[in-house]
Formats: sequence, C-alpha cells, structure tokens
Amino acid sequence: MAVVAMRGRLMALLLTVSAVVAGTVAPAEAGQGWTGTWATAQHAAYDPGTSEVTVRIPVRVSAGGSSVRIRLTNDFTTEPVTIGHATVGLREGGSAVTKPQKLRFGGKSEVTIAAGEQAASDQVRLTVPARSDLVVSLYFPGRLTHISQHWMGLQTVYWTPDGGGDHAADADGDAFTRTDSTFPFLTGVDVQGGNAAGAVVALGDSITDGAASTSDANRRWPDYLAGRLSACSSTAGVLNEGISGNRITAGVDGNPSAPARLERDVLSQPGARTVVLFEGVNDLSWGGATGDQVIDGMKEIVRRAHERGLRVIGATVVPYRGWGDWWTEAKEADRQKVNTFVREGGVFDGYADFDKAVRDPDDPTRYAAAFDSGDHLHPNDTGMKAFADAVDLAGLRVARDCPSARVRLTPYRPTLQAGGEGTEITSTVTNSGSRAVTQVSTRLDLPDGWSAEPAGSTRTRSLAPGDSAAVTWTVTPAADAAWGTHEIGVGTSFVQDSRTRHDSDSVDATVTPVPSEVRAPYLTTATTTEKAQYAQNGDQFAIWAGGQDLSGWKDEKAAVYLADSAPPSGTVTARVVGQTGSGPSAKAGIAVANDLTSPEAGGYAVLTMSAQYGLEFLTDSDGDGKLDTWAGGGSSYHPAWLKLVRDGTAYTAYASSDGTTWQQVATATVPSASGTGDAGLVASAVNLDYPGQITTALFDSFSTHE
Repeated sequence: MAVVAMRGRLMALLLTVSAVVAGTVAPAEAGQGWTGTWATAQHAAYDPGTSEVTVRIPVRVSAGGSSVRIRLTNDFTTEPVTIGHATVGLREGGSAVTKPQKLRFGGKSEVTIAAGEQAASDQVRLTVPARSDLVVSLYFPGRLTHISQHWMGLQTVYWTPDGGGDHAADADGDAFTRTDSTFPFLTGVDVQGGNAAGAVVALGDSITDGAASTSDANRRWPDYLAGRLSACSSTAGVLNEGISGNRITAGVDGNPSAPARLERDVLSQPGARTVVLFEGVNDLSWGGATGDQVIDGMKEIVRRAHERGLRVIGATVVPYRGWGDWWTEAKEADRQKVNTFVREGGVFDGYADFDKAVRDPDDPTRYAAAFDSGDHLHPNDTGMKAFADAVDLAGLRVARDCPSARVRLTPYRPTLQAGGEGTEITSTVTNSGSRAVTQVSTRLDLPDGWSAEPAGSTRTRSLAPGDSAAVTWTVTPAADAAWGTHEIGVGTSFVQDSRTRHDSDSVDATVTPVPSEVRAPYLTTATTTEKAQYAQNGDQFAIWAGGQDLSGWKDEKAAVYLADSAPPSGTVTARVVGQTGSGPSAKAGIAVANDLTSPEAGGYAVLTMSAQYGLEFLTDSDGDGKLDTWAGGGSSYHPAWLKLVRDGTAYTAYASSDGTTWQQVATATVPSASGTGDAGLVASAVNLDYPGQITTALFDSFSTHE
C-alpha cells in the first residue's frame, strides 16, 4: 500500500509539473477532484507601462473547500509574463488579507507563462467557506510589458505604485495605493474537499458580465444563482464566463465568439457539469444576425457540450426595445423565433425564461421598469436577481436537495420618509418545488430602531406546489435614521421533507428627508419666489429650492450657511449626495461671500454640480453681487465632493468623486473678498424653462478650515 501511495503522489506531482511546464491546464485535471468556484473570461491585453508592481485581486467564490488553487492565463499577447511571487488568502476587508498563503507552481515560487498559455498553481491547504471573499496577490518582477485582462471586473482591484516591489505576502493593504476594476491574468480559482458536486458555467455577454449591476457588491445574476445553490445540501460552483459585447454568430479581436471560446471558457472548466447559455441579444440587435443564424450557433454549442457530457440550459433572449435605435419589428420577430426555439425546440436540456422574468406585461418588447437599469437592455440588481430566480435548480442536475421555497420582498426599492408615516412592504413566499412545504414562518430584519407591523399572521401552515403566501408589513424607520440607503432583509423558515430549511432576501430601501428645522449655529437664506424648505439630520442637510437661475442675470437660490466661518485663507468643503427635480441645469453645491444674505457686499463665489454642465465654478469679478465668470464642465456625478480654497482674493475650486483624489476646476480672483465671510450649502432649481418646479439637494458633509 505504501508503494501504491508513493506512486500516486509521484503521478500527481508529474501531472502538476507537466501542466505548468506545458503552460496549459490539462482538461483531465477536472476529474481529479477540482471544482471551479470562480472564473472570468480573459479577452484583451494592454501595456500598463509599469515595473516592479504587485496586484491584489479580491474574488467572491461560490463553492467552498478545504484546498484551493488558482489558474492564470497569458492570452492575447505575444510576450511571456513572469510572476515572481503569488499568494492567496481570505479577505479581511479592503485590500487586507488574513494570513496570505504562498502559492507554488510545480514546486517553485516563480512561474513564467508563455504567450497564449496558462498555468495552474499547486494545491494549498486553506479552508475556503462558500460565498466568501478570497484575495489573490501577484508580484511582477522587472518591467511588466503587458496585462492580459478581463476589463469589466465590477470589483476594486488593488495595485502598488510603479516600483512598489513585492508585497504579495503583506497582510495589511497599506502598500496598495492604486486601484482599477479589471481582472489581470487571473482566470480561475478551484477548490477541493468541499461538498460541491460540480460547476455551472454561465456563458454570456455583458448582462452575464454584470453590466449596470452595483460594483463591489457581487450582484450579477450568476452571483445570485450561487447564493441560491449555496443553500442546497450539496452545492455547486458557479463560473461567470460573460464578456461584454459577446456574440454567438461572430467575434472580433479581443472578443471571440461564443463557439470560438467554448473549449477554453466552458468545456475545460474544472468540474463543469452544466452550462447556461445566455447569448443572442447582441447578434440580433446590432450584430446583423438573423434568428436562424443564432439558432444554428446555439445548436453547435449544444452539440459540442453534449459530446463532452455537459448539460445545456438555454436562456431566452431578453427584450431590448428602447436601447438606442437597434430595435425593429423585424428584429423582434427574430427574437421571438429564437425564444420559441429555446423553449420548444427540443435541443436544450432545459430552459430559463429570462425574457418572461423581466419583460413588461403591458409591452413585452420592453423591460418592466422595476428591472430596467435605465438603458433598456441591462437589468438593475433586481433584474439580475429575477434571472437567478428563473433558473430551475433541479434542472441544473448539479446540486442536490435544494430548498423548494423562496421569499422575496417588494417593492424592490422602497422609499421611506424619516419621521414620516410607515411604508408598506410585502414579503412573498413561493413554493416552486414538487411537494408541499409546511410550517412556513416569515420575519423582517430591520436596522436598529426601526419597526414593522404585519397585517395578519406571519405563519402559514402549508404551501402546495406553485402556491404563495404574502405578508404586508408597515415599516417605519427610526426617527433619526440617516437619509440614504438602508438594507431591509426578510427571512423565512419552512419544513421540507421533514427538515427545516431557510431562505432570505433583501432590498435597498431609501430613507428620504422631510422638511424640518435647521439648528443653530446654522442659518438659512433664500432669494427665490417659491418658498424654500430645509431639513437637518445630524451632519446631513436637505434643501428644497426653486429659482429661475443662479448666474449673472439671476441670483435665485436657497442656502444653509454658517456666518463668519470662511477665513481669509482657508478651505470650504462639502459633499453633494444627490439632486433631483426641476430641469437639467439645476445646481447644488457650496457658496461663499462676505455676506451670503447680501451678495453685493462682495466676495461672492459658488461651486456646484449640474446634470447638464457638470462642474460649475461661478464668481463675481466686480463686486456687484452677480456671478459673471464661469469655469468648469465635464460629466456630472454624485456623490460629489466640492472644495473651495481661498487665499485672500484668490479662490481655487476642486472636485472629487471620493474625497481623496481631487481635480482642480479653476482659479479665479474675486477682488471684493475681504475679511472673514459666510460659507454654506446652496441649491437652485434653474426653473426658467420649468416654471414653479422645485429641486431637492442632499448633502452629508460640510466643513470649513483655516
């Protein structure tokens, strides 16, 4: 037995070394106990112009295990790449890692990957919980000539500065001072020793890639699917192989077609058992393909997957009317033809009706508003969740003993008023299984100080297959709840096959202000025809303002300010969280003057953000109280940090999206500025073309410093 064991270990070592030396990950390794738990499709390369750097890549795994390895690729380049040091560990937060574990490649710390090839690390013993965050760190010695990447990471990736050196083993993240959101070189993470029975591969385009979902939140539909599968007795890995702009019928350099990348991105994935094919909308909309051509491509993918023993689930093509000018009646007919094939063609092993999950019942050529990100092609986070809910877990034939009931909250983005009356939110438990579930119980999980009153019982004795039970709750936020986004959760428990099972859901609720008093030492002033209103909640402020314009010819605004707070040499800073209402020129930002109640007293300047003009820095050059100079431009964004730096009569304006990296807008001289002045928050509806309309501006930070 000792000889057999030694021979087995030697063979395993030879296979590992062979894979690294050859530069490819042998497909046979998928049968040696590895299951893919995270993946991405590399599809482009660029020259970063940097040397001696370390990158730290956080990834959310799907299935857990007791051992882990990584897979790297050096595609889309003609140059080799050397990784001098690599580590993996559980994420502690941000770019920090708990006990980074050294990775080796064929027993060596360093690995050079030839152009177009791959390498897999050796096994590392590391307990990886399902749905946890791992961090992979890679150090590149010398000049990094190129980066093979997946560009739509939707995840903050951390880099050391140029020349930063080897920090792969650092536990803290202090050395990682640069960020981007692409995945460099890393193409897969695999686990052993867990309860996963295989992996599901999501083959798709930008929708699968997560476009329009919340960054750094793991809210792509494959992420939600992984969450559902994690509740099964035996789970499955979920591998996201989406590429923005991908098509079935054609490809381009840096974005090969789905059939062209099928071997690399699907068939050779460790432990792959099932593929969900969700493509076709790019082919039919802007790609110029017919429905028959898309169907032929789908047939090829299914045939090749079946030849390798994989099950294929087809996803219907989503509606896209309103996305640019791509939709036509003829293209819609092709979409319906493809979807009929997916549902009824008998080629797929099953289908997920993504079209039905998000379409508008009143106009099936469009997304329902609740699921639309706003561009009419890509879903929001709620739409992503609807896709995952449309997948029949049993039909995947990977995980076993999955919960058959699930709970969901509506509305998907409820709005509640701080200090106002309660808002109705409904929890619905649906039994999608083949047998009844019993003893169904539901509860809400609320932020501290919030309350919820159900209208009726929160318990249901039995739910037959296909039935639902709904509970409507009146939810009231705490009186001092911060304005902004708060998570409301719901949990349900039920008995399925004599076992208690659970499911959960959450929505992002927005708490909005109601007019209230502004407390001393803050003051208010308004020059608008419409009545201005204000609110304060700790360091948060709201202004409801009218006003025809805030410029040279009209100075109509509302402001919350501190008298005598702007020193002759100092800084005024604020963060504009958001602005709604009125027209595209509505402004919100900061203002300074010798006396904000009388701008003609001199020293008057404002720095604002507007949807139409972006940053706007306006000053009074001659002391008559009229803003007669302008600088700025660019795109509008919120939240926006705004800063005015005064040095006597010179004002310099800055802006930032994060409060750390500042962009200088302009410098202006305001000759009438003298002594210590007023500083505050300002808003104007600029409603000349929108008579009587009000803008609402929210701020959550304001300060002045010498």
